[in-house]
Amino acid sequence: MNPTTSLFTAALGLSVPWEVLDVGFDPVAGRIDFTVGCAAGTRFTCAQCGAKHQPVHDTRERQWRHLNFFQYHAYLHAKVPRVQCAACGKTTQVEVPWARAQSGFTPLMEALIVTLCRAMTVRQVARLLGVSDMRIWRILDHYVERGREREDFSQVRDVGLDETAARRGQHYISLFHDLQAQRLLYACEGRKGEVVAQFAEDLEAHDGCAENIINVGIDMSASYRAGLAEHLLWAAVTFDEFHVIQLLNKAVDAVRHQDVKANPLLKHSRDLWLKDQRQWSPKPLRQYLDLRPLNLKTHRAFRIKESLREIYRIARSRAEAELLLGQWYSWARRARLEPIKQVAKTLKDHWAGLLNAFDSKLTNARVEAANARIQAAKAHGYGTVGHLITIAYLVAGKLTHLPASPFELRRLQNALNPTG
Repeated sequence: MNPTTSLFTAALGLSVPWEVLDVGFDPVAGRIDFTVGCAAGTRFTCAQCGAKHQPVHDTRERQWRHLNFFQYHAYLHAKVPRVQCAACGKTTQVEVPWARAQSGFTPLMEALIVTLCRAMTVRQVARLLGVSDMRIWRILDHYVERGREREDFSQVRDVGLDETAARRGQHYISLFHDLQAQRLLYACEGRKGEVVAQFAEDLEAHDGCAENIINVGIDMSASYRAGLAEHLLWAAVTFDEFHVIQLLNKAVDAVRHQDVKANPLLKHSRDLWLKDQRQWSPKPLRQYLDLRPLNLKTHRAFRIKESLREIYRIARSRAEAELLLGQWYSWARRARLEPIKQVAKTLKDHWAGLLNAFDSKLTNARVEAANARIQAAKAHGYGTVGHLITIAYLVAGKLTHLPASPFELRRLQNALNPTG
């Protein structure tokens, strides 16, 4: 073996019987090609039954994309042997140590692709590497599925359930989050009650126990409530502050739409009334001070909304919250603002779940933040709902068994050892 091929054999992590036989360099095409092979007469293990020392029947030419060498694309080429096994009678292709079966990439290249896709869209990664989107999706589907198989849900106690749009129209996926670990546990198509049964089954498959679920935070979706009543009936249902304020924000905006006909100054003030007053910067504060003297219905609706937000801040117990919410409800129902009155009635109909929030202290705010990351990834194209679910796990699942970045040297050996 000459020094050049010996160096690259070591650099690629190859071991007997495999070695680099030749190196081709084309600076015009911007690529470097490694020809990998083994000595004539080498015998292999049957991939079908595991019988050892089987003779080569024939070979098939294959190519794999590797990490770049400097600025050049790098490819491995090999005539992969097939053995005709004397033990099982099958003719099967030998498993090569530098790539998993059916992949056109080395494991280090796949590790890089997974790493990039956690920070970039699939389309951007595909363009960067000069490959098709579908080749990237096949890699993500494989590693996300493998990673999820090894996840442990045994400590899950508090769950947040929400939905996000999969495409235009009434197409949604349901997302179950671990509210303590702040990770996506399960995602599936649809938003009907049966998704709760699917989640419970998936939880059990990952060493979790549905009966250990103590609290579930949801919006006021009737289908979700029906699913929980059937499949997680022992869990306390919480209608958290985030979703309650979200309902009131819609009511405040509905009042603003009514007001704007008589007060054109309200046309560009939507964000002012929907934001938490404590988060105003000087500009919206000045806008508010300018509008307050106009005796607007919007201002009254806003005060009712913010007073409910204040209850979440100051109530120290369920009993104290119930007293304050009762006073708030009376005010909201007497406010002569129909959208506000309707929300107040809705909250009264869900009173127990509303009060449960002051026991569980659950909030779906971080769930919504995760959903925003999923939507951002979706914006650049995902093809199928299955791919959207894959990217949801990748960006929000905190999967701990994905391949390490090839540039994390301490974990390099794990990435060099593909396990299928």
